[in-house]
Parts: sequence; C-alpha cells; structure tokens
Amino acid sequence: MAKRKSGRKLEDWRSNRPSAAPGKLRIIGGRFRGRQIDYSGNQVTRPMKDNIREALFNLVGGWIPGKAVFDLFSGTGAIGIEALSRGATQAFFIERHFPSIRILTNNVRSLDPDLTAQIEASDTFFWCRKFFQSKESWPQEPWVVFCSPPYDFYVDRWDELETVIQNFLDAAPDQSILVVESDQRFDTDRLPESDQWDIRHYSPAVVAVLKRLQAH
Repeated sequence: MAKRKSGRKLEDWRSNRPSAAPGKLRIIGGRFRGRQIDYSGNQVTRPMKDNIREALFNLVGGWIPGKAVFDLFSGTGAIGIEALSRGATQAFFIERHFPSIRILTNNVRSLDPDLTAQIEASDTFFWCRKFFQSKESWPQEPWVVFCSPPYDFYVDRWDELETVIQNFLDAAPDQSILVVESDQRFDTDRLPESDQWDIRHYSPAVVAVLKRLQAH
C-alpha cells in the first residue's frame, strides 16, 4: 500500500454532537457509545480530542472487532476504551503516570468490570522490552497497536520510539494494524517501512496507519 498524505482538514470531520463536559471524555462508538469517562484535566496525559479520535476510528474502527489492542502511553485510556467498546477482545493499557492509572482503572470498571483489560503502571519503553522477551504471553489474535507518546519524544527519544515501532511491526500477526500519532515536527518518512503507511493530517496531530495484511 503506497503512503497517502491526505489533504483533508480536521473541520471535515467535525461532528454536530455536543462535546463532553469539562473533566469528561465521550466514547464515540460501539457498545458504550455516548458514555463518558473521567479525565483529570492534567495536560501530562494529552488525551486525543473527540474530533480526532472520531476521525481515527472512522479510519480503523472496522478493523477492531476480534483483535487485541495495545494502548501505549495510554494516559486516560480513551483510545483503548474506545477500541473495547467497538469489539476488541482485550486491551493492554501502559501508562506510568499514577494519577492517570487510578482514573483509567475506575473508568474501565465503571463501564463493565468484566472487560478484559490489563492495566500496567509502567514506563512504556521498559514494558515493551519485557513484553518482547516473553513471546509466550503474546495474544494469539491479530493486534491493533496505538502509539501516542508525548510529541516531544519524537525529538528527544526517537531512537527508543523507533525500536518500539519496529518490534511491533516484526512481531505482530497477520491482519494486525499499527497506528502512530505524532505532530507536524516529525517527518513520517523516518518511520520503519515508511512507504507502507497511510498518513492523515488532523492538525495539530499527524496520524500514520499501517495495516499488516500479508504474512511477513
């Protein structure tokens, strides 16, 4: 799949639905559609805006059912929770900010205490190193990996991020998807297998999607 750089503006995706109240994030679709989850307001977590999250799941939502989801640098967990709402079999949330972990845990329990959600209070880079050393613990179903780190990491910690992305590309089963969110400072041509990504611009976010459709 050739890399496509869409010229669509964020305004093209704006919804007439009301925004969530301050301190809340709205689930866009699936079984929990319309429900709200808590958000501390702490900019450390930088949750993806409703508009951008809606655009992202318009793009990949049909691929979610039956897949295991990884929400790296998960913050409030809005992305992973949205994926669970849309039929993901299980979700791994990795976040090192302990106040956000408490909110995320309460959010998941408030929606359905029986959701299959593994919440890891850990540095994402450390967790990924351990994960890739333990192949026996890998989900057998295809994966959907959401990588939404602090944007500064693309400047300050790109070598570590690149390793994480490459390892997921190498390990993910056939029919898996990888989604990387950055800002406009990052040159997506630096991504591994750079010609295979579908690039979408939802200012200030840049979203890159790679669908692993064939065995590798």
